[in-house]
Amino acid sequence: MKIEFWSDIVCPYCGLMDHRLHLALDRFEHGDDVQVIHRSFQLHPDLPRAGVSQVKLIEMAGAPTTTVDRVLRPIERAAEAEGLTPYRAVDRTLGPTDFAHELLAYAADQGRGNETWTAMFRAHFGQARKLWTAAEVLDFAGEVGLDRAGAAEALRSRRYRTRVAADQREAERLGARGAPFLVFDGRFAVPGAIGTDDLLAVISKAWAEGHASLRPLPVVTDAEGLCAPDGCAVPDRTI
Repeated sequence: MKIEFWSDIVCPYCGLMDHRLHLALDRFEHGDDVQVIHRSFQLHPDLPRAGVSQVKLIEMAGAPTTTVDRVLRPIERAAEAEGLTPYRAVDRTLGPTDFAHELLAYAADQGRGNETWTAMFRAHFGQARKLWTAAEVLDFAGEVGLDRAGAAEALRSRRYRTRVAADQREAERLGARGAPFLVFDGRFAVPGAIGTDDLLAVISKAWAEGHASLRPLPVVTDAEGLCAPDGCAVPDRTI
């Protein structure tokens, strides 16, 4: 069985869903037979390399300041309740994640994709780590044991750029407007974040129903480009 998981490392629901997916698969009796494939979905590719604070991004999007207490602090509390701590959804900066996604694609080719995704979520949300420049990403690569020279060549050549872009196009073709977005064995699509019990139920259903149809669903958000209670949406670039 295959689970495809589209996400961005700056999306707080994505980091939480990565944790929940680990928990659900630990509880699933066929967990060892499930292949998780992480795919890229960039939420804020146009942000400056220096990054902007989460509070500043909320202001830039014209969203209400109550977004912090209404949406982001509850994510932090949920993460803490589920054993994922510290988890900084508010006190952090966000930036473009193209280099980060290209490193993750490189890590996947080295057979270390899933663990590197999880480590990057932990670095960003656990340490408020900035991963927007090639230098920042390469420092992270060295810390998680990836070959720094190989990673540097991958980022310098930009040879994974097309794969990262193709991931996003495929998610959008399936109906995704944001992240997280999960597809279970090509049978069920789940946009947004769901709890561990519900996630386990979907995994079990996909395992049992080998001939169900893929049914993309809309992602509901309160503000373009910001996290709402069920996920994070891409900004409307027509504005």
